[in-house]
Amino acid sequence: MAEQSSVFDMIGPVMIGPSSSHTAGVVRIGRVARKILGAQPEFVDIVFYNSFARTYEGHGSDRAIIAGVLDFKTDDTRIKTAFDHAKEAGLKFSFKSMGNASTMHPNTVRVNLGTKDRQVEIVGESRGGGIIKITEIDGFSSNFSANLHTLIIMADDRPGAIAFVANVLANDECNIATMSVNRKGKRDIAFHVIEMDSPMKEITLTYLENLSWVRKLVFIPDIEF
Repeated sequence: MAEQSSVFDMIGPVMIGPSSSHTAGVVRIGRVARKILGAQPEFVDIVFYNSFARTYEGHGSDRAIIAGVLDFKTDDTRIKTAFDHAKEAGLKFSFKSMGNASTMHPNTVRVNLGTKDRQVEIVGESRGGGIIKITEIDGFSSNFSANLHTLIIMADDRPGAIAFVANVLANDECNIATMSVNRKGKRDIAFHVIEMDSPMKEITLTYLENLSWVRKLVFIPDIEF
C-alpha cells in the first residue's frame, strides 16, 4: 500500500529554522537518539550524508541535531544557540560529512552519543515536514517514525518470544500498529521494534525489563514536535 500524506505532512510543524527537512526533522532525530540512550550524553559524534553533507552548516542542521540531543523541541528558540547550550552542559560534539553515499536517503544522519557508562548509535532520515524515520539502532534495522509510542527490546532469540511480548501488550490494552524483529543469527540476539497507538503502564515496562531473557528495553513515547 502506498504511503499517504496528511495536510500536516505537507505544511510541516511549528519550528525554528529555514527547512523542515534540515531543521525540524533533524531536531527530532536528535531527541530520539537521546531517549534511546536514556541519559544526558557527554559526547556526540555526527555524520551527515548526501544532501545533508553539503548543506548542514548553511541550513542549521548542525545546530538542530545538537538541540535535539539536548532535548529541545522543534519550536524552541534555543536551537539557534544550541552550541552555546551544549558547551554549558559539558557536551562535546563533532561533525563529519560524507557526500556520496548512494545507498542512503538524501537527508541521512548518523548519531553516535554516550556517557562514560553507555553508548548508542542510530541512523535517521529526515523526510520533510518534520517526518523522520529511524532506520538503524546499534547496527540493527529498526525503521520506525517516532510518531507513535515505540517499544524497543533487545533480547535473547528464543521460541515464543514474539507471541509472549504481544500477549503482554494486549493485556495492557496496547494496540500494536507495527512490529518488526531482526536478529544476528539463530538463537543469538533479537531486536524487537513495536509501535503502538497508546502508552504502556509503568508496571508492564518493569515486568518486561526484568525478564531473564531481555537484555535491554527502551520505551519512547510519541515525540512531540
